[in-house]
Amino acid sequence: MDNTQRRVGASGLVVSATGLGCNNFGRAGTVTETVEGSCAVIDAALASGVFFFDTADIYGGKGTSESFMGEALEGRRDRVVLATKFGHEFDMGYDFPGGRGSRRYVRFAVEQSLRRLRTEWIDLYQLHLPDPETPIEETIDALEELVDEGKIRYYGHSNFTGWQIAEAEFTARGRAGGRFVSSQNQYSLLARGAEREVLPAVNRYGLGFFPFFPLHNGLLTGKFTRGGGPSDSRIMSTRRHIWESAPWDALEGYAAFCEERGITMLQATFGWLLAQPGVSSVIAGATSPAQVESNAQAATAWVPGAEDLAAIDELFPLPADPAVGM
Repeated sequence: MDNTQRRVGASGLVVSATGLGCNNFGRAGTVTETVEGSCAVIDAALASGVFFFDTADIYGGKGTSESFMGEALEGRRDRVVLATKFGHEFDMGYDFPGGRGSRRYVRFAVEQSLRRLRTEWIDLYQLHLPDPETPIEETIDALEELVDEGKIRYYGHSNFTGWQIAEAEFTARGRAGGRFVSSQNQYSLLARGAEREVLPAVNRYGLGFFPFFPLHNGLLTGKFTRGGGPSDSRIMSTRRHIWESAPWDALEGYAAFCEERGITMLQATFGWLLAQPGVSSVIAGATSPAQVESNAQAATAWVPGAEDLAAIDELFPLPADPAVGM
């Protein structure tokens, strides 16, 4: 296996080190607002060696991202590792009482995703949010049924805390069946809270880890400065508070760190993330072919040494307050 591919934890699933986050497919005001634009990004991803695509039934609004992907991947489904999610609190329009990790909900949701994605199977099916209404053993049993039926290959979870990861692991062990193979949580240099409990649990139980918002809305790409950023970016147009509250002293120190090593901030950020134990793929969204090409190149451009990692830790230390950087 070359350095562009990684195994998902202790499982047999292999993904590209750069993943394509498909939450922008169907988003108004972007190139990927249309099927054609989304297809262009998928084409660029495959041409760049990116074959791990991560979406969710809620992305783009009630299945739009999945529908776009189903059309774009027609005739080349076998070339990708396809992951999607179910069970977010966002209203999908499914008229179901009870929890979204229940057997009834899981079985209905997977059929809708399979239909939109135009596929007979999903490689990685992920519970988007913990479901406090449903015992985790019921969710695991329902997912195991889908594996047995060939509708999904593996299953994972997203937004679980450390104790929820441990609970799911020991519940699965007691049922003599399969288990969750991956965890997806927010994680970046500007949001390191996962290092407290989530990453230790992931590594203890052999799960693969996928950080979401790894570039922290673009702040870690080098496109933004204390003076501003691209006017057409989401930060400057609709999320200026992210830019206004950014730790610019640390970010400027990071820019100097990158300049000293002759690398871009994007390359340094990918290198740092992929150096963290347990990280299987860095899932980054893209709204243009150029963005996904840059992300793919950044993943293999720089491998940090121990001194580099220590210097980055000094710039972005884990906050003393557990509530900060979650």
